[in-house]
Amino acid sequence: MSIETGYRFADNSRLLRRLFDERVRCLGLTSAQARLLLSLERNAGENQVFHAERLEIEPITLTRIVDRMEDAGWVERQSDPADRRARILHLTDKSRSIVNRLQAIVEALFDEMLDGFDPTERALFASLIARIGANLAAARQPEAVDG
Repeated sequence: MSIETGYRFADNSRLLRRLFDERVRCLGLTSAQARLLLSLERNAGENQVFHAERLEIEPITLTRIVDRMEDAGWVERQSDPADRRARILHLTDKSRSIVNRLQAIVEALFDEMLDGFDPTERALFASLIARIGANLAAARQPEAVDG
């Protein structure tokens, strides 16, 4: 593979994120808010630090986002029984309905992205993306860096 493949991968990732941003705006959400709601659905019971890491933002930035979303009734914070300093984030009844719409947006984006791919190609793509993710996760391990 060439460096050109890496550029294409990055460009496609950026374009996908831009399309997602445009589509969630119609729901009255920022991209960060939408991504947080999807993360809360997928990773229920996790604390704010976990979600900040998943969204690749600083914890203080997430705190500001959560403050606004809590005021609007989109999320709830509860004390973490395992760590008094930590706060667990939860979806509310109000946000659960919007999460369904967000998931539909994501599914539509992937259908558009994979337009023209037959079911076998789609399955292969999913498998390859999973392997890429596993390889990248392994590369982040300290042993891989030190060893």
